[in-house]
Amino acid sequence: MKLVPLAAPDAAPPLLAGTVMRARSGFYTVHTDNDGTVECQLRGRIKQVRSGTDLVVIGDRVHLTARRDGSGTIEEVEPRRSQFSRRQPGPRGSWKEDVMVANLDQVLVVFACADPMPHLRMLDRFLVAAEHNEVEAAVVANKIDLVGMAAARKIFSGYEAIGYPVLYVSAREGIGVEEFADRLAGRISVVTGPSGVGKSTLLNAIQPGLRIETAEVSESLHKGMHTTTSAELHPLVAGGGAVADTPGLRELGLWQIPDESLAWCFPEMREHLGDCGFNDCRHLGEPRCAILAAVAGGTVSEARYESYRRLLLNED
Repeated sequence: MKLVPLAAPDAAPPLLAGTVMRARSGFYTVHTDNDGTVECQLRGRIKQVRSGTDLVVIGDRVHLTARRDGSGTIEEVEPRRSQFSRRQPGPRGSWKEDVMVANLDQVLVVFACADPMPHLRMLDRFLVAAEHNEVEAAVVANKIDLVGMAAARKIFSGYEAIGYPVLYVSAREGIGVEEFADRLAGRISVVTGPSGVGKSTLLNAIQPGLRIETAEVSESLHKGMHTTTSAELHPLVAGGGAVADTPGLRELGLWQIPDESLAWCFPEMREHLGDCGFNDCRHLGEPRCAILAAVAGGTVSEARYESYRRLLLNED
């Protein structure tokens, strides 16, 4: 595998390889392949080599030199085989890519059935981001104890029809937790979603030793309060693998998805692509549009099409 060179060829001592497990304020906790843990900082020249994206994030494979005091310096970063990223929040014109996790196998998007009520257009944003990054995605419908299984399925069954796995769980009641744990076993996963939906509670339920901080939903705003403040990759004892618990997101801006690629990020639309009357069809009202015909015929839901339309036109 080709590496991103950061140090001179005659650099000494020999490099150690490992995976970044925690990143915060310019310091990186690396679990080395020889089962050690080293707190690292970046070699200064890395900023000149890797630009246009986050320099190092959790999940990155790195090579480092160890110092006598037990700390280390990251010298090389391997190319990422996959990543999950969003547009960094900020004023228009200053947007940058925010890579949340590198080298992952799947994205588990957690939404609550109630408290807070699920915002399905935001769920669509998470799924579109996963599709654009070509990472497998699953939906986790938490807090089913608040509404019952029938009501939960009414909310999320449309995603099952598309082909997404949907896990119906209650972290508080222990419902579906074992299935959730099985889904994580042996994989590098990111568990993400809005604040207050129970991500951290779910992870604590499958591995209590994680001790991830939790908080109740704000009574005044009925929105989740942020509890995770820095991204961390947690090794899983049962079944192996690791899971990233990321800060709760109140928004998810999509990063550089070309207009012509957006419809592909909706799996149920793919079979209709190429069948429109015009090669440059944007599926917004053009004649002989195959996507609009699919919506009219019920193959593509009106709600999902509305998500597509709003994303294409940059509407909230």
